[in-house]
Amino acid sequence: MDGFEDMDLDEIEFAPVEGAGERLALLTLEEAHNLLDWLREVAAGNGPDASVAGRWAREVAARIPSRD
Repeated sequence: MDGFEDMDLDEIEFAPVEGAGERLALLTLEEAHNLLDWLREVAAGNGPDASVAGRWAREVAARIPSRD
């Protein structure tokens, strides 16, 4: 295994977390298109994240109006 089998989670001091998370504001149309451009650029490459970026590019493109 990974060597943490005997670790007791009750003995770990976790960082405090606020109870209620704050939602991010919605993207503007321009920000959404900038994000889409970036995702398409990553998807066009040969990096390890290209296929994931391509999937997200398709998801974002399906939800925003075209620039035209």
